Amino acid sequence: MAIYVSGSLAYDRIMTFPGNFQDHILMDKLHMINVSFMVDRMEEKRGGCAGNIAYALALLGEKPHILSSVGRDFDSYARHLEGLGLPLDGLRRDEELFTALCYITTDLKSNQITGFYPGAMSLPCGYTFPDLNPAEDIAIVSPGNMDDMRSLPRFYREHGVRYIFDPGQQLPVFTGEELLDAITGSYAVITNDYELSMVCKATGKTRADIASRTEWLITTLGEHGCQLAGKVNQTFPAVPCRGVVDPTGAGDAHRGGLLKGLVCGMDMPDAVCMGATAASFAIEQYGTQEYTYDAAGFKARYEAAYGTLFLNW
Repeated sequence: MAIYVSGSLAYDRIMTFPGNFQDHILMDKLHMINVSFMVDRMEEKRGGCAGNIAYALALLGEKPHILSSVGRDFDSYARHLEGLGLPLDGLRRDEELFTALCYITTDLKSNQITGFYPGAMSLPCGYTFPDLNPAEDIAIVSPGNMDDMRSLPRFYREHGVRYIFDPGQQLPVFTGEELLDAITGSYAVITNDYELSMVCKATGKTRADIASRTEWLITTLGEHGCQLAGKVNQTFPAVPCRGVVDPTGAGDAHRGGLLKGLVCGMDMPDAVCMGATAASFAIEQYGTQEYTYDAAGFKARYEAAYGTLFLNW
């Protein structure tokens, strides 16, 4: 069984603002915002949605194929991925462009403002799937190159591959018709609550309409847990952690844990709990690929929140 993770690979510059954004925005001047935030911390980390999801999967013993485009400055990131045992066959390397760069500023209430330079991500990955096994493989289409995000859902549908559609930060770029095309026939659609509202607005559809076009609709709710709609409709509480240091990358960790559960044969409700457990570790560290755990620690945290975990890896 192969796992295909398409999306961005990027260097993240993560900054912390020691205040609240809302205190510095004049609501009656939203048509002409001009604000500056003095941050008290900045670190550069490896990130990008595909990289973060693949990292979470690697911690759980999986070796997904990352489908993405990278630039001339990717050497150190490549060594990091190789150190995790991850294959690099899905990467397109461009020696003229830089790897994508993301600037993320987080305030004291975990609100975030993000700026993104796509760089090499402007190029589609061009992967040809030489060993595709539709009966067993699974894929996730996460935020990344728009050509990939438009074409890969169609490719997976046409070849009978289960895929998860995760539009995330690229939502404003999609038309309503493009979103419906990617959603319709997917195995799952996963967004946070705000993103789902954006999907509904762009498509003119209700949440029930969106849920009817996919097998599973998964909506993450931050500290309030996660909602699942489909064959089972259920809300799951968030997994308690030692403290929130940085929420950046928690959603990607959630996707990684979810995929691990699915490839191990879990049903979707249990896989969602796997995702929530993985996310709880991510938010305890500054950066998107800085957390770690062993099987025993992961199992203990899962079982404290949800009950017995029938899984070995």
